[in-house]
Amino acid sequence: MRLIEPRNWLECGIDKTEKVKVEKTYVPKGQTTSEWYLIDAAGEPVGRLATQIAALLIGKHRPDYTPGVVLGDHVVVINAAKVSINPTRQKEKVYYHHSGYPGGLKAVTITKRMATKPEAVIYSAVRGMLPKNKLTARYMSNLKVYAGPEHPHAAQNPKPFTE
Repeated sequence: MRLIEPRNWLECGIDKTEKVKVEKTYVPKGQTTSEWYLIDAAGEPVGRLATQIAALLIGKHRPDYTPGVVLGDHVVVINAAKVSINPTRQKEKVYYHHSGYPGGLKAVTITKRMATKPEAVIYSAVRGMLPKNKLTARYMSNLKVYAGPEHPHAAQNPKPFTE
């Protein structure tokens, strides 16, 4: 229900003495704990992997999920260099960036990007799946991607993620 402006009370036929219900917003406390998940990207399609990672980062799987609040978990992705890419996508997908100088548009195919920085492919795919708002940078700070099977987050004891 929404409050009705005083100038519209008479037009709507509402008595001024009648109580109007107001919906209240639930704001979670800062006492939630975040989990650490480990995802092995070997042989997984990039897009499907990115949707799972984005859901974990946002916290959609949690019962205390609230939009506008960062309640998501930390995600560690290993074997990013072994991710599966569609052959058509290997020919057509191009990453663009600009150097800032006139004529400075740079283009890199996904095959070259996988050879030089395989982590960047996962990062850009997940970033595209996240909402475009002020929380995106905070979600992305909870994502750690590594090209090989080793990662420095053993102290956090990440749980293997199963679908």
